Amino acid sequence: MLIAWWPCTIEAANAQVDFKLSADDRWVAPEDADPNSPSSQLHQAQMALARGDAARAFNLATGWLERHPANPLRAHALLLKADAMLAQGDEYKSLYDYEELIRNYPGSDVFVTALQREFQIAKAYANGLRRKFFNTFRWLNADEEAQEILIRVQERLPGSQLAEQAGMELADFYFRKRDLQLASDAYDLFVQNYPRSKQVEKARLRLIYTLLAAYKGPLYDARGLFEASARLKELQALDPVTAQRVGADALIVRIYESEAAKLLSEAAWYDQQDDPISSELYIRRLVSKYPKSIATLIALREVPQLYAKLPPLVRESTPDYRKLRKEMLGLDWDQAAPNTGDLQSAPLGAPTENSAPGSQPGDTVGSTQSTEPNASTPPSAPAESPQVPPSP
Repeated sequence: MLIAWWPCTIEAANAQVDFKLSADDRWVAPEDADPNSPSSQLHQAQMALARGDAARAFNLATGWLERHPANPLRAHALLLKADAMLAQGDEYKSLYDYEELIRNYPGSDVFVTALQREFQIAKAYANGLRRKFFNTFRWLNADEEAQEILIRVQERLPGSQLAEQAGMELADFYFRKRDLQLASDAYDLFVQNYPRSKQVEKARLRLIYTLLAAYKGPLYDARGLFEASARLKELQALDPVTAQRVGADALIVRIYESEAAKLLSEAAWYDQQDDPISSELYIRRLVSKYPKSIATLIALREVPQLYAKLPPLVRESTPDYRKLRKEMLGLDWDQAAPNTGDLQSAPLGAPTENSAPGSQPGDTVGSTQSTEPNASTPPSAPAESPQVPPSP
């Protein structure tokens, strides 16, 4: 990968040579009459790098910097020295000179060039290139350096094409590393900062996928589901063709069912804790907010047992569960449903005795198997039950 940067450094060395038009209409290097002048000495180092002699270019640039600490061409000399180290495969040490140039000479005409070099190094590190171990073999992980440089590029050149590339590269880096929280934040920032970018469609889709993949099941926090649902509806409004291509309707139905299963899981937990009033409140919310979900059908199947535990005063304020059970399941109130049981036996990953609604990973919970998409592949909508109508 470092070899691919070598032509760039040669081209940069040639581009940094300033020529002037002589009296006989010829382009000549400035101050050719004085080969000992600072600009001529720096020109010799540039030509050495252009010829492929990176070691000589490095020695000449280093000596020039020691002899001329306050010369106006110091920014060019720092870039030349760093390019020479980069051409020799020592990209990590070159970052020190690029940083000195960027911090001390932000008004230089090579400021953007130095940022581009840093971005290329960070991109290589983000894609797996390792740092050298005591200048020998590549062994040290460079993920932290990649993140830091990509963030700095966006801060130092905001709104530019280079900052846009750095933002997408950083988001893709988090996506590859399965850091879903940081990936969703990075893609969200990209959509906000670069709404007219050619890659904004990719950022929107990746944002939705990371939000869906972060949801681990009914026992865990469901905030990502609400955000994913909102982003899908936004995508349907902004880009209907892309939304149809990725199956936005099916994904919205899937989210709808997952949110309903979350409420049913919480109702089951309260029922297991001998708190029928709280359990019924969640059932009431489930029936009201997700009336067409599978979880609602399961709740109505088991609600007579829960209803019998409620105090008379609470029964008076409940919805008409008898009517709902008859309309949606075709069952009378006293009629037993097939495979009946209490709420804890509902096949939706009901909590265990020591778990709590909204518990986080690492808590004592019942074993559940997440069916959400992982970060490397887009989620595919599962086949829905014929009883589930289109998303409301």
